[in-house]
Amino acid sequence: MPLNKKVGHAPTFLFVDRKNRPDNVLYRQNQTLLQLLEPVIQGMGYELLGIEQGQQGGTAVVRIFIDQDAGIQVEDCERVSGQVSAVLDVEDPIKGQYNLEVSSPGLDRPLFSIEQCARYVGDEAKLKLRQNLAGRRRLRGVIEAVENNRVVMRVEGERYEVDADLIEHAHLVPQFD
Repeated sequence: MPLNKKVGHAPTFLFVDRKNRPDNVLYRQNQTLLQLLEPVIQGMGYELLGIEQGQQGGTAVVRIFIDQDAGIQVEDCERVSGQVSAVLDVEDPIKGQYNLEVSSPGLDRPLFSIEQCARYVGDEAKLKLRQNLAGRRRLRGVIEAVENNRVVMRVEGERYEVDADLIEHAHLVPQFD
């Protein structure tokens, strides 16, 4: 089953902080957490797609998205959650209480980097922009290319070249056959 056809649900929030954001990242992620957890998750045979932090119902939430070629099952999320919890308990990089969630990317897979967008050239995606581009803040269309740190999309017959630093949030549009 292709990576963009997995079952799951969409992320429910995204918080953006543009300070010190690497060029290839579409929106700010906690670099300390990424550096701490990526080797652990990769060592378990999974890809760390991205990390979201925010509030949900008044509680701090750390949501980690993982993937692998065979897809993600509940048992995979449980395994990663147990290992990540142990690392976070020892390293203590997050102040205060929080809920940890480990998730598959779902059908409407969030895209956390330019490289992830490049994997889905030819697929339909939605972009939410930080500011207007040709009078639009939201784009829904087919990713045609990724060039020079830009996502090139075809939206309603028009071509848009979107600089990565303009993208606040990106995700695939689920395709049902």
